[in-house]
Amino acid sequence: MLDELHARLVGLAATDRPCVVGCSGGPDSLALLVLAHHAAVEPVAVHVDHGLRAHSDADAEVVADAAAHLGVPFVAEAVTVPPGANVEARARDARYAALERVRVARHAPVLLVGHTADDQAETVLLNLLRGSAAAGLGAMAPRRATVVRPLLGIRRAETEALCASCGLVPVRDPMNDDPAGRRNWIRHDVLPRLADGAARDLVPILARQADVLHAESDYLDGLAVAAWPGDAAPAAATLAALHPVLARRAVRCWLGPPPPSLADVDRVLAVADGTSRATQLSAGRRVWRSGGRLRVARGTVEA
Repeated sequence: MLDELHARLVGLAATDRPCVVGCSGGPDSLALLVLAHHAAVEPVAVHVDHGLRAHSDADAEVVADAAAHLGVPFVAEAVTVPPGANVEARARDARYAALERVRVARHAPVLLVGHTADDQAETVLLNLLRGSAAAGLGAMAPRRATVVRPLLGIRRAETEALCASCGLVPVRDPMNDDPAGRRNWIRHDVLPRLADGAARDLVPILARQADVLHAESDYLDGLAVAAWPGDAAPAAATLAALHPVLARRAVRCWLGPPPPSLADVDRVLAVADGTSRATQLSAGRRVWRSGGRLRVARGTVEA
């Protein structure tokens, strides 16, 4: 089973060693740790405790035991996530920041995370509900900067089976069953209903669609950046002259994260063609035109 799953890993190169493996103790991340060890990329298992539920610190012991069983290093990190709105997103940001600190400290080229084909299909539906464009429907990339998702070609049931075959007992996070979470709702209700209605397993179809759209989106982004290089103060007239498809992508690439909304992008294009002098965007950004060039900064547009 190990060899068969190893052959389906994506985004991981033999030169990517050592690797930091974000490991919650769930079946997906434990299976990733096993496969990374099998691939001989010198994994370092890292558990991040958010402290959001009782006894969550015990999950670290599960990861520590698995690391000891495999003979790989283990690191425990703890983060604080203050109460408030959007706690899931803030916990994710805190987790990735902690994992990145360990990656840098360990001089590891990449961080491995355990998103599966099932996670990819759920992300496609999530982004569809958010009104994402093609880039959003392309969902998660196998590799983006230092983050690698080797399990995007592997199913959740297969990670469960691998853990069982290795004698590993994963953590069961009750938060993953809470229907109040939108991803959980899609996982446990929406996707099964769609599969029943279609009379087929939709995960491979959605994951394959994500692969195609992601490749097309990357290609169009490359064309857009070539047509309008996003330097510090790019020419407004050049952007205004582009086809709207390329112009919108060029603006998104120029602004970078967090991804701007379509309304934000269109406001920037209005500044580029002279309809507006300046505009305020989400995430506290402002864009203005000066000397025929566009500039972006954080702050408020002056009256």
